[in-house]
Amino acid sequence: MDFEGYFGAHIGKKVAVCGLGVSNIPLIRILRSRGIEVEARDRKTEDELGDTAVLLRGMGAKLICGDGYLNDIDADIIYRSPGMRHDLPQFERAVQNGAVLTSEMEAFFEVCPCTVIGVTGSDGKSTTSTVISRMLENAGYRTWLGGNIGMPLLDKVPEMEPDDYVVVELSSFQLMTMRKSPHISVITNVTPNHLDVHKDMDEYIEAKQRIFSFRTDGGRTVLNWDNQVTRNYALSAKGAIFFFSSRQTHEEICEAAGQLGITDFGRVSTVTLRNGVITVNKGVKHGPERVVDISDIKIPGMHNVENYMAAIAAVEGIVPCSTVVEIARTFEGVEHRIEFVGEYDGVRYYNDSIASSPTRTIAGLRSFPQKVILIAGGYDKHLSYDPLAQVMPSHVKALVLMGATKGKIRASVEKLPECADIPICEANTLEEAVLSAKSMASAGDIVLFSPASASFDMFVNFEQRGRAFKDIVRKFAG
Repeated sequence: MDFEGYFGAHIGKKVAVCGLGVSNIPLIRILRSRGIEVEARDRKTEDELGDTAVLLRGMGAKLICGDGYLNDIDADIIYRSPGMRHDLPQFERAVQNGAVLTSEMEAFFEVCPCTVIGVTGSDGKSTTSTVISRMLENAGYRTWLGGNIGMPLLDKVPEMEPDDYVVVELSSFQLMTMRKSPHISVITNVTPNHLDVHKDMDEYIEAKQRIFSFRTDGGRTVLNWDNQVTRNYALSAKGAIFFFSSRQTHEEICEAAGQLGITDFGRVSTVTLRNGVITVNKGVKHGPERVVDISDIKIPGMHNVENYMAAIAAVEGIVPCSTVVEIARTFEGVEHRIEFVGEYDGVRYYNDSIASSPTRTIAGLRSFPQKVILIAGGYDKHLSYDPLAQVMPSHVKALVLMGATKGKIRASVEKLPECADIPICEANTLEEAVLSAKSMASAGDIVLFSPASASFDMFVNFEQRGRAFKDIVRKFAG
């Protein structure tokens, strides 16, 4: 359906938009520009919404705010924010009464006129999405990057052309109710995450799978062979399958894939490492094609090598190898992802605020050739910190803990005898944490802010948290 046809069908209907975050404001603007009655609902009060409330009232939206903002929804169409579960009792009652429950991202997939590359995973989504976007742009394609990475796309649709590419980062929350899949689907990995919102790990796994479940034209699915969950997704994926692996060869993957139950090797390709070079292997009849030496990749860490492998699989046949090499040599990374902040008194400070789970922090620790002073802790997503504790003897010189999870992380660390020599201190604020790390550091040390927890106990989001860390470092360490 085209953009005007989709929203034209809303005319004369009552629409409720629940959750007034970044993506839903452009949606309300689209609706109100067509004279559609809109209820803008949010848990925050009007005072807390501040300028957003003023903006929405100026558009002519009806504001319903504060406690009980979801009560008595009487709308024909309800748009929910990605962070709101679709099965809330208020939504279920409205649906029983005839309402259609959807989301801004579902609307985007209904009206987008061009090829969509969707990226999801527990870790690496933003970097992989950005690298794909940079490769496409460099190769001469008009490219749009957005979704969970922070840029709403729906209001950009009228500007899109059929030959454009859209790269969209998709969270499990966005995917839970999706009924369409991108043309090319990338899943970087699936590890325990967001279990404070999802009912269990099975629901989380199923949500991620929806990124390719509704594709009818075959398309392409890119999967991490080294991750058991994503490897098993191949059994239900249609169309071409690209496995990427930093641990196994093309031949090993093909042999194991047969044992897994994949028999149509004509649709299986791989992106693997051969002597430090990322190599594409297309099917069983084609020899390996060298793409880029991993030493050319400017951003550090094997997890970023894997992000590049996923990106290469997504754009294979679309982007030339020369473009991949150029991006690898010049791309300096996404903000808040092992971002170098500065060197002060011989101590290097890195901002890895995006690390909202133990697996992300583990990947960050493994990016450095030496032990680091780690600042960690934040909002509890009901994840185990035992795996993080297990890698600390090899990667952590000292540990500074803060936030709601500081006790939980400390308990995981202290129950391991091999962690007994790691100094641990606790801080009540991020400022205290930075000052503690500074006092423990000597010239040549690295201070890594990689919380392994979400931000919501102290900050609005990981971006605000990361910028606060950078400001504090520049103030106290500079």
